[in-house]
Amino acid sequence: MSLTLHCGDCLKVLPTLESESVDMVLTSPPYDDLRKYNGYTFNFEGIASDLERVLKPGGVIVWIVADATVKGSESGSSFRQALHFMSLGLNLHDTMIWNKGGFSDVGSLQTRYAPVFEYMFVFSKGKPKSFNPIKDRPNKWAGTKNHGNIRLPDGTMRAKSNARVLPDFGHRFNVWDISPHRQRGADKHPAPFPIKLAHDHILSWSNPGDTILDPMMGSGTTGQAAKDLERNFIGIEISEEYFKLSRQRLGVA
Repeated sequence: MSLTLHCGDCLKVLPTLESESVDMVLTSPPYDDLRKYNGYTFNFEGIASDLERVLKPGGVIVWIVADATVKGSESGSSFRQALHFMSLGLNLHDTMIWNKGGFSDVGSLQTRYAPVFEYMFVFSKGKPKSFNPIKDRPNKWAGTKNHGNIRLPDGTMRAKSNARVLPDFGHRFNVWDISPHRQRGADKHPAPFPIKLAHDHILSWSNPGDTILDPMMGSGTTGQAAKDLERNFIGIEISEEYFKLSRQRLGVA
């Protein structure tokens, strides 16, 4: 297992990585009114192009992002980014939701429901080579036989012939309820995502020994999850302050 950290602009570092050398990208980029990040700007189109290049066939990109509300309208930039990734030839394999369960914009309650989620777009280069589903969703009918019905081509219904006893837990759905609580080592970063979020995505879309990339690694949450799950990690961070934070957290000299 290797941990490789780069302090620099990912637009300059990414071209130094070999094409089709990364199994998975997991990142949460700055967006909208956060596009100026610790004094730096965010060139989405340039980054997206290089991420597609370094991704292996069957690899995935998990892009965690939300929209700002400006003058009463959500920006919609998350969807434009998704469409841009698709224009590069990637599949939009899944549109997942991170339900944070809370919100900070109290003023929004005057005109709409509280914004409590972010998008987690899962892009793939062809069919994902890895999927290790997390099975922690309690089955309401656990212990009973799943008879169910099958709709035939003519529209009629027929009972399933291979009824099975439902297990206690089934596949998790694509809405994940995870608290955005801060973890030790990330408290100096303005917008870290929880270690469990990174852990569960890496577990789902990669295997031990794979290489995980975070081109905007911030406080190193993706790297910590990759290390814990015995994946190789490449992290890039433009801010020297946050780079030092990540290096200390991951134990990289």
